[in-house]
Amino acid sequence: MDVSSIVAMVNMAILIALFAVYANIYRKTRSTFTIGLIVFASMLLLHNGIAVYAYFAMAPLYSEALLPYFVGIHIAELAGLIVLLEVTLWPEGIRTRTRTRTASNAL
Repeated sequence: MDVSSIVAMVNMAILIALFAVYANIYRKTRSTFTIGLIVFASMLLLHNGIAVYAYFAMAPLYSEALLPYFVGIHIAELAGLIVLLEVTLWPEGIRTRTRTRTASNAL
């Protein structure tokens, strides 16, 4: 349960960062797509907040056999959020790395 809670809290930190970035983008552009990203980040933040609360408040009710599945779900979510954060903050980084590799392979 502790591992799931820690990973969920890391997810929440990433989601708060994403929310702040999306809010800043919305403030500058007023794009409706950005509103969708804000709602998406908010709902995932709510999901993780409820999960952390449930892990601490209802820990005795969870079967030990379920714990590896909870950890797996949160780690998969963490991986997706890390990728989302990377492409949100450094969208040119992925293309730049690909072009650099392609150019070096051509030599």
